[in-house]
Amino acid sequence: MGSAITRMVCSRLGIGNYRGYSKFADSASAVFPNVPERPGLPCVGEDKSIYRRGARRWRKLYRVNGHVFQAKRFSRRAFCAYCADRIWGLGRQGYKCISCKLLVHKKCHKLVKLACGGPMVSNRTPDSLAMVNTLSHQEASGHNHSTSLPSIDKENDENIPPKKTKSTSPASRRRHRDLSNFNDYSEAVGREATSGGSDQHIGLDEFDLLRVIGRGSYAKVLMVKLRKTQRIYAMKVVKKELVNDDEDIDWVQTEKHVFETASNHPFLVGLHSCFQTESRLFFVIEFVNGGDLMFHMQRQRKLPEDHARFYAAEISCALNFLHERGIVYRDLKLDNVLLDSDGHVKLTDYGMCKEGLHPGDTTSTFCGTPNYIAPEILRGEDYGSSVDWWALGVLLFEMLAGRSPFDIVGNTENPDQHTEDYLFQVILEKTIRIPRSLSVRAASALKGFLNKNPAERLGCAPVTGFSDIQHHTFFKPIDWDALEARQVSPPFKPSIDSEGGVENFDQQFTSEPVQLTPDDPRMLDKIDQSEFEGFEYVNPLLMSLEDCV
Repeated sequence: MGSAITRMVCSRLGIGNYRGYSKFADSASAVFPNVPERPGLPCVGEDKSIYRRGARRWRKLYRVNGHVFQAKRFSRRAFCAYCADRIWGLGRQGYKCISCKLLVHKKCHKLVKLACGGPMVSNRTPDSLAMVNTLSHQEASGHNHSTSLPSIDKENDENIPPKKTKSTSPASRRRHRDLSNFNDYSEAVGREATSGGSDQHIGLDEFDLLRVIGRGSYAKVLMVKLRKTQRIYAMKVVKKELVNDDEDIDWVQTEKHVFETASNHPFLVGLHSCFQTESRLFFVIEFVNGGDLMFHMQRQRKLPEDHARFYAAEISCALNFLHERGIVYRDLKLDNVLLDSDGHVKLTDYGMCKEGLHPGDTTSTFCGTPNYIAPEILRGEDYGSSVDWWALGVLLFEMLAGRSPFDIVGNTENPDQHTEDYLFQVILEKTIRIPRSLSVRAASALKGFLNKNPAERLGCAPVTGFSDIQHHTFFKPIDWDALEARQVSPPFKPSIDSEGGVENFDQQFTSEPVQLTPDDPRMLDKIDQSEFEGFEYVNPLLMSLEDCV
């Protein structure tokens, strides 16, 4: 022995695999100069956070004639500075220049002619402009203020709305009727979203904070106990100071809506309630105590084919449920696949979800966890649910092969090969090699999911997408009706000592002190609390079940 120290070579997955690790032949490994206390525990000095990569969003900006437009959510009525029509809809309805604060429709932003900071010129005819020349602040602020064109409200960053003269034209009446219907719909949606919690109140003082069980870029996840019922839940805590722009606020609201929707599916983590304090937002969700697939993969390295097939099938059911409701998940990875006490799958963390994408609809936000981002996102193309089936292919490859399909092999001294840009280049250009040890059926499924052309990818056919997955030869042993009814026995049951046991959660989280840092009054003064109005929610179904206890 040339050294008294035994060198332990620990195989790793592809999460974060483009950071500075030693590479050996065709496998990528991290080297630690010791052995763990027992199998499954980390080596001394091994930082398991290197295996977990948080999802990210790259903000998309649109540059036109010096303007730098960004999608914007309007909490108050706003009007387009180009065409003078109202900007309305759900979500981020229009664009705002981050420099001069100009607001325009998405459809109008490319038509802006003058440079950023210059006076705005509309394309309206003189006759049509005459209809909007009498502008008024009265509707928006209660003050009389006239101008010839929509201007910029310095306080609210919204174009001051024009008060149009009454018109009896069919087009005017139709537009007025459409807006009225939209307002009625918006009010109905608001009532529906809060109806469950109208006579129920939940607050932080009703919970005992037991353990830290997870942490992400924006949030901390705690295991808590509801004192009234002694039931265990998970509590996701988000600091409002980190939700600091319109896009972040939209994503928080989207996550809440998806949590509500997910409560109706057996393979998705559902919502118990939402509440807030001056400094934080709280999601009270199902506590799933079997650990995540990342935790188990770090101990088993790779899974038998029947195990991987079972998990992939249940994940497929969950994804199809979301897709049928116009939701693209966009953050499928080992960390977000939980196992319940029986061994069934539960997807969690809906912060990257996109709502309103029905068949034929697309989006273009550049987001995701680097190792799982689909080629069409990297190419800057519009995309839909295809990105979820690509991510399932990456995850299935990791389960079967014990590594990422995009392990970067090369000289560790070359820093250019340890960047996200290089990883993205590999995803776009590298031919994915299927391990010869896998069965023909498994290899076929992987090739189907990991097809770089979304039009040819397994699961992406316009009408038969999910059916194509169900009838694929790899999934032939699956009884899909029994599976969705949770009547198929899982191949693995996590070891759980008690309902509140944390043996399946990473010690780097559970060893943290359970406390919320004191509020900083200076930071509280900077938070616009009106942005979070209507966040409170209580799931009426779960509350009725608790009342029966």
